[in-house]
Amino acid sequence: QVQLKESGGGLVQPGGSLRLPCAASGSIFSIYAMDWFRQAPGKQRELVAIITSGGSTNYADSVKGRFTNSRDNAKNTVYLQMNSLKPEDTAVYYCNADLVATYRRRNYWGQGTQVTVSS
Repeated sequence: QVQLKESGGGLVQPGGSLRLPCAASGSIFSIYAMDWFRQAPGKQRELVAIITSGGSTNYADSVKGRFTNSRDNAKNTVYLQMNSLKPEDTAVYYCNADLVATYRRRNYWGQGTQVTVSS
């Protein structure tokens, strides 16, 4: 049974920072890309950041220069460092992993963590 668990969300003032870890656990053979998505109320889920197994990253234009995605392969964990947060960053943040477990490759989702940016 594979699980992805995000944490680190909360309420932060504009201009503040948060760090979101996402840990994958279970009978994992290998992990390819690990991504972050977010969904604001009334909006579609959008891709925020990608990190490949080799550490290559890519970001949505709206977060470039403010968010950094990093990865600890030994811990099967990714970290989304969010700086200079804006009210429009308010959303539920979800982790997604493309991985192989029990001889099968598929995508897994975490349950999400709420980030609220407000004064």
